[in-house]
Amino acid sequence: MWELIARRTLLASSVLLAAFLGYLLIRNADSVPANQPFSLEPMEQADAKLSEFTFTQSKGDVVQWQVQAKQARVFEQEKRALLHDVALTFYGGEGEEVTVHGEEGTLDTATKNFMLSNRKDPIIVTTKSGYTIYTNHLAWADTAKEIRTEDPVRIVGHGLEIRGLGLLGRMELEEFEVLHDVQMDLVPAS
Repeated sequence: MWELIARRTLLASSVLLAAFLGYLLIRNADSVPANQPFSLEPMEQADAKLSEFTFTQSKGDVVQWQVQAKQARVFEQEKRALLHDVALTFYGGEGEEVTVHGEEGTLDTATKNFMLSNRKDPIIVTTKSGYTIYTNHLAWADTAKEIRTEDPVRIVGHGLEIRGLGLLGRMELEEFEVLHDVQMDLVPAS
């Protein structure tokens, strides 16, 4: 008899709890506006949030490269900066420069390595020798002075179109190597 009363009490409590949770779920479902962007990133507490961020790498009096971003979140402990709307400029000898734009980026302030990525349009790298490189992701290794990606890449210039997976580029020498699944077509020179 007591078991029957205890079971019915627990069942009634469970039904009431489920109804209450359902009520809270329905009541609070409209609390997040539909037009707000939703980020899947964990909410991290940045040490500093900046607009118009600039980071310059130089050797002696010569500027090697510079990162500029419209917005940045800096994490001192992790020695990194998360960047939004990024322009990266590489400076070469004789006043040469190559500027690359990315939607997002990450800068390691200790190693001076960084990554750029685009979600929509590709990142475009135009070299002084007349080649244009298209990809959605680039990583810079500062000690090696190399750019790299494992993503699809396309290089166009001088009547050639080269496509493949992955890229290794030595910026100072302007040497670029497509790493896998290389396809090359002759196209009209523009």
